[in-house]
Amino acid sequence: MADKVHVTWTEDMAFETEVNGHRLILDADDKVGGKDRGPRPKPLTLVSLGGCTGMDVISILGKMRVKPDFFDVEVNAELTDEHPKYYYMIHIRYIFKGKDLPMDKLEKAVNLSQDRYCGVSEMLRKSSKLTYEIVVN
Repeated sequence: MADKVHVTWTEDMAFETEVNGHRLILDADDKVGGKDRGPRPKPLTLVSLGGCTGMDVISILGKMRVKPDFFDVEVNAELTDEHPKYYYMIHIRYIFKGKDLPMDKLEKAVNLSQDRYCGVSEMLRKSSKLTYEIVVN
C-alpha cells in the first residue's frame, strides 16, 4: 500500500494540498516571506503523531469497554538549533478524565499504540527520542 500527495505552490511561501478529500494550505510566517495563511509543515508532523496514537488508544479502549469522558493527546517537541532543524525530542502526554478508568487498561492501550500500531510514532522514533506519560484527572 502506498500514499501519494501533491503539494502545489500557489504564491509566496504558500502551498496547497488535498489529503483524503480535505483541502489544506501550508504557509510560512511573514518573517520568512509567507503570509501566515496556514500551518507550518513541522507542527503538522506533531498533529499526525497525536492523531495516529490517539485514534489507536481510543479504538483499543473501546474494545476493552473503557470510555473516558475526556481524552487529549498533548505533544511537546524540541527542535535542533542547527539546520536541518528537526525534532530531536518528542514527549506525548495522554490525558484522560472520567470515572472507572483502570490504569492497567490505559497503560495497555497506550503501550500497544506505541509498540505495535502507530506508524507515525515508529517513523519519528527513528530520528527522535520519543517518550510518553499517562495523566488521569
